[in-house]
Amino acid sequence: MPEVHATIAGFRAALDASRAAGADVGFVPTMGYLHEGHASLMRAAAAECAVAAASIFVNPLQFAASEDLSDYPRDLDRDLALADACGVAHVLVPSVEEMYPRPVLTTVTVADITARFEGAARPEHFAGVATVVSKLFSIVGPSRSYFGEKDFQQLAVVRRMAADLSMPIEVVGCPIVREADGLALSSRNVYLSPDQRAAAPVIHRALDAAAAAVAAGQRSAAAVEAIVADAIGAEPEAVLDYAALVDAATLEPAAAVDGEQRLLVAARFGTTRLLDNTAITT
Repeated sequence: MPEVHATIAGFRAALDASRAAGADVGFVPTMGYLHEGHASLMRAAAAECAVAAASIFVNPLQFAASEDLSDYPRDLDRDLALADACGVAHVLVPSVEEMYPRPVLTTVTVADITARFEGAARPEHFAGVATVVSKLFSIVGPSRSYFGEKDFQQLAVVRRMAADLSMPIEVVGCPIVREADGLALSSRNVYLSPDQRAAAPVIHRALDAAAAAVAAGQRSAAAVEAIVADAIGAEPEAVLDYAALVDAATLEPAAAVDGEQRLLVAARFGTTRLLDNTAITT
């Protein structure tokens, strides 16, 4: 089993000692209730670095008062067993009091990239994400840090934050892991009713249809977005929040299909909000 650290000081000391002995460190920050998507990140960290580390912390700063902080699923024993199977050597499992012993007066915000999409839907979210990830990067020290591409806006925010603040962190994006029917893995999938779960793969089918249209020559951003909107709109269980073609680096909305882009989607199934995306490259 991995060595479990309840304190920042203990986790930091263990990783500092690994680097002092000549080992490089791979780090995977998580909020727990781990699934195969997280496992793919931890396996990548273990395969590419001498020492793999992870954190399990449900960060209150990134939840609004109306969101599911108290109900967020947790299963620490299962999480640690999965981390062990993936080759993780050290896991930080801090309490809220350990991470935030005093009211937080210092926060990290990333402008522009956070202005739309998830940032508009959840105004407090990305400042909470950037603040906790910045703190974790400070604790972990020089390392490679692995994030899934499913939360693509989050990945873009973390990449820009690390670059802007000259953090000694290489941010690594890893492919989305999906169920056999195409649904992107997410800890929130457990909230779906059977009917909602059966309907949810419509998001991936819609993205695939849009990507196929681009491959066939479609170059209108509005047309590509409409393919997704129409497909999801035809599913009674789904309510589309947005479908947007954006620049992959800046997340600026695209006027046309051109270069390295991402097609982002958010849709609601009852009270559960699911995200997905696909690369659009020409």
